[in-house]
Amino acid sequence: MTGRLFIISAPSGAGKTTLLQKVMAKIPGLVFSISHTTREPRANEKNGVDYHFVSRSDFLLLREKGVFLESAEVHNNFYGTSRDTVLDQLDAGLDVILDIDVQGAAILRDMISLNAAFIFVVPPSFAELERRLRQRQTEDEAKCRLRAENARKELTEAEKYHYLLVNDDLEQAAAMLSAIILAERAGQHRSFSGEPILIEGING
Repeated sequence: MTGRLFIISAPSGAGKTTLLQKVMAKIPGLVFSISHTTREPRANEKNGVDYHFVSRSDFLLLREKGVFLESAEVHNNFYGTSRDTVLDQLDAGLDVILDIDVQGAAILRDMISLNAAFIFVVPPSFAELERRLRQRQTEDEAKCRLRAENARKELTEAEKYHYLLVNDDLEQAAAMLSAIILAERAGQHRSFSGEPILIEGING
């Protein structure tokens, strides 16, 4: 296994998806792992591009068969990462981006055979996170509240990551994430001892 795995987690509203799109366009040799999910696709999402959208029963069957490297229930929907796809990509020498929640990251953190860097993305403040959730208008108010409530819980897991990246200015955050990936490729891998490396500052 020669490729490196980059585990990217963030609460809803942190701007992770847009951030990853920018970084993927900048750095060659990166591939994005497309997760399976039981949630409904949003208006701008395509099956097989953003996610593999499956029914709840199909997801549970895949999980029972051991298809997933990790899986978790998030915001009342299931998400999972294909084991064979990721391991084949790593064996081919590709660096793989995994966009997964804190539950999935915890599972992968215990797999010592994985050559992985863990990066947690946060907005500059919780008020900004709530503003972004409502601004994107992809969920109703009840779902926004659920995501905000879950975000508070997810933020407590940030200290378990190698890097804590604050996404205040998108271009600057993309440059910082790109720098992290290039540094990790150069062998500057961090252990889980001590505090995560803070990239940018957090307000409030």
